This record gives sequence, structure tokens and C-alpha cells, in this order.
Amino acid sequence: MIDLHYWPTPNGWKITILLAELDVPYQLKYVNIMQGDQFAPAFLTIAPNNRIPAIVDHHPVDGGKPISLFESGAIMQYLGDKYGQFYSQDLRTRQQINQWLFWQMGGLGPMAGQAHHFRQYAPQTIAYGVDRYTKECNRLYGVMNRHLAEREYLAGKYSIADMACWPWAMLNERQGQDINDFPHVKRWIDAIEARPAVRQGQQIGLDLRRDITDEESRNILFGQTASSQEQPKPQDH
Repeated sequence: MIDLHYWPTPNGWKITILLAELDVPYQLKYVNIMQGDQFAPAFLTIAPNNRIPAIVDHHPVDGGKPISLFESGAIMQYLGDKYGQFYSQDLRTRQQINQWLFWQMGGLGPMAGQAHHFRQYAPQTIAYGVDRYTKECNRLYGVMNRHLAEREYLAGKYSIADMACWPWAMLNERQGQDINDFPHVKRWIDAIEARPAVRQGQQIGLDLRRDITDEESRNILFGQTASSQEQPKPQDH
């Protein structure tokens, strides 16, 4: 059995979609990031970066003790390897998948996240931040659009790379993008959204998703520092 520590965000959806595609049973454990569950000491032992998603696989293929993983890209590679699906063993195809997975982890996700922050969540409108990340998202959509003009999916066949990018790309309006400017991306988004497993995975906990409107939630999500996360040390007696 796999434990999935999760909240309905684009990074969380990557894993629920992949697990649905794999048709693998798992135990869902909600981590309410609006209330600070991600900073609980027990979660820290699984996810030292205090971010969802994270998994614990109680039955790894080597038969050893449970394996815990944080970082959505690492989780997707692990599950793709374990179940032998959506992560090709062919050398060249695998590297195509890897580079687009890492492109999402290092580019599309962080830039779209910053666009969401400055366009939706910042308590004051900061024109430079809005402009900077809206334009960078636009550039990234252009990269993806040119690439998808010549292939159905990012690595040719549907893979974990598509599952990683889709949850961010489907929120294009929040990033200030007109998806009609990127017809190949639009075709790709629609094709993935039509998959039953994608619809199933993206619905997990969707009713719990809330916009960030209060100062307490903003501080929990955006106001943490190294010192604010330190656990109190026991006192000598």
C-alpha cells in the first residue's frame, strides 16, 4: 500500500492523476496547507521541505523497509519505474520524458506559481511582479506550443511528463494567458483532460480547494522562514 500525503494543488494532482492512470490502490492522507499541516513534525520526517505531495511506499520492489519520497517529479519517476508504465525504458524516449519533466519542475511550475502569486494572492498589486511572471509564462507556453506542433504529447507518447505539465497548463487563465494563442497546447490540454483517469485524479479533494483570502492563510503559505519552522528544544532540568 502507498500512503499519499496530498492537497488539491497542481503538484498534488500530478500524483493522483498518475495513480489513477496506473489503477493503483493508495491511502489518501490530506495535508491541509491552509492550516499549516505541512509544518507538523510527523510530516517533516517524510517531507523535509514541508511541501506536498509526498508518498510512503510500504511495499517497495526490493522487499525492504518502506520508502518515503518528497518532490513530485521524483515521486513520478519512482512510480513509473515501479509499475513500468508512462516512463519508458527506451534510452532516448526516457531522456525525452526526463527533460520535459525537469522543464516543468524548474520552469513551468515555478513560473506559473509566481504568476498565480502576484496575480491572485499578493495583498497588493505589484506591477513588476505581475508583468515579469505573466511574460515568462507566455514564453514557456510558446516553447511548449512549438514543440507540440510536431508531436501528440511532449515525449511522443503520453507519459509522466504530460501528467506533470498538464495541471499547471490547465490553469492558464490564472497566469494571464489566452490559450487560443497556443493552439497546439490547447489541443494537448483538451486531449489529456478527456482521459477518464485524469478527470478522476483531478477531482480528488477538489471540494476542499479554496482561494487564499485571509492574512493567516497567507502567512502560513508565504510567510515562513527557517527560524519560524524550528522546533523548540527541550529544556535542561
